[in-house]
Amino acid sequence: MKRTFISLVILFLASVSVAARQIELTLHPAKAPKPRNKYQLLPKDKELSDSDALPLYKRAIQSLPKDSQRDQKIRQWVKTPLNKLPRKQVQSTLQQLKPTLQLVEQAARCNQCNWPPFDPEPLPQNLSEYRKLAYLLSLQARLQIAQGQYDQAVGTIQTGLAMARHVGKGPTLVQRLVSIAIAALMCGQLEQFVQSPDAPNLYWALQSLPKPFVDLTEQIVLESPEIRERPLLLMNRLDRHVAALQCIEALRLYAAVRKGKFPTALTEITNIPIPDDPVNKKPFVYSSTGYKAVLEAPAPKGATAKDAMRYQLTLKE
Repeated sequence: MKRTFISLVILFLASVSVAARQIELTLHPAKAPKPRNKYQLLPKDKELSDSDALPLYKRAIQSLPKDSQRDQKIRQWVKTPLNKLPRKQVQSTLQQLKPTLQLVEQAARCNQCNWPPFDPEPLPQNLSEYRKLAYLLSLQARLQIAQGQYDQAVGTIQTGLAMARHVGKGPTLVQRLVSIAIAALMCGQLEQFVQSPDAPNLYWALQSLPKPFVDLTEQIVLESPEIRERPLLLMNRLDRHVAALQCIEALRLYAAVRKGKFPTALTEITNIPIPDDPVNKKPFVYSSTGYKAVLEAPAPKGATAKDAMRYQLTLKE
């Protein structure tokens, strides 16, 4: 009973993190980098150490000062538009927490994260603290994007996604739902990244991410039938977020070689694969008038309006 209750609580929190929004993005044409795999959103195998990430994450969590006001400020700053971000205050906060960030970066570049075996009674400790680490990484990426430090921002987002993968390797459904929430925070920073005028195109980096990014199928069978459907939808919604960002980067690629205009249909993009919506297993709904476009996906049957997705896109000439 306790495990199921906590699972539902974390499920709610994860749902809030990836709640559907109508998102307006202003894009700039951008060709693929050379080589096309120059940027990666997860560390390469050759960059990984044989160390265990879990002790490093625990040290990072222990290094976080107990300061609820600071935590609240960080969450507010993560939602603040880039042009209104108080850069000096953010920089000062990040500098104070530099030892924590260094430990997380080191942990994210470990090839294993050895969680304790599944125990139905005591829940994994400090899971909420991993979300605090994710907000801290999101803030660092946001500042780097605002400062035009795009390579550094990719590195920070990579660290966050690697941490999400580590948490998502845990034995419980709770851990994997927290992993989805962490990855969704990183995707939110990618939405900021793709709007920056000189930001490199991340189409191929997004293409190379694992699918599903977080796999819940093994944990779902341990849950009662009435709560299985929602976690699977959350799993697919995260993959849809990634796929939509990949479509957006495909549009930036197209505009870079086609006189700065959006295609009238996604089928006009023939030189690279365009992913389908992983939730509905159908192509994304798309329309365009040249410099403006809409990319969307409806909520699946039986879901709520929050499970729909809509991007309103404007292309800068």
